[in-house]
Amino acid sequence: MELHSARRRALLVLAAGIGLPATLRLALAQSSARQGVRSAQGEIKINGKLAEPGTPVRPGDAIVLGNGALATFVVGQDAFLMRGGSHAELIGSGVLVSALQLVTGKLLGVFGPGGERRLVTSTATIGIRGTGAYIEAEPRRTYFCLCYGTAEVTATMGGARESFSTRHHDSPRYIYGDGRERAIAPASVANHTDSELILLESLVGRSPPQSFMESPVRY
Repeated sequence: MELHSARRRALLVLAAGIGLPATLRLALAQSSARQGVRSAQGEIKINGKLAEPGTPVRPGDAIVLGNGALATFVVGQDAFLMRGGSHAELIGSGVLVSALQLVTGKLLGVFGPGGERRLVTSTATIGIRGTGAYIEAEPRRTYFCLCYGTAEVTATMGGARESFSTRHHDSPRYIYGDGRERAIAPASVANHTDSELILLESLVGRSPPQSFMESPVRY
């Protein structure tokens, strides 16, 4: 028990030191294995109904956030942070999310061990394993950062494909759907932070891989 408390204090110190917003630090301090919505700011709807902390989230649900909203939620051993103006749909059974379709907007997720999962947008299908990943979906472009883990990225138009592994945001990508010759192109790290990943992993009783935590660079 003392070891668990020491680990939690260390995570809190690290999160505070790299700029985690106060409301998300509070969620980290109160974290456990609870399922469903963990924190909510602004308008959050699940299957068209307003949601609040404690509202269940399951495969088959559609989650829509109004402009300026922010939410974290847990499904099984996966945890997510969605930003305002986003629409995501979960696919799977029980508490296992086998696929997530990001219709529009911005989503950060950490995924428990097990089989391959799929992230789907209008321009890309991304297979991931044991991963932390950030994704932004626009009508003709997807931004994808494999924060750590392994992924296979396939462009919907033309079928261009890349497989790679990362330790610390090493290979962000744009995946285009406008017919250009190079459908998958390098990008820079944007719009998500290490502290947010630490928070999400803590919500399911984990921390990011040691190689991630030991990186001399912080985002």
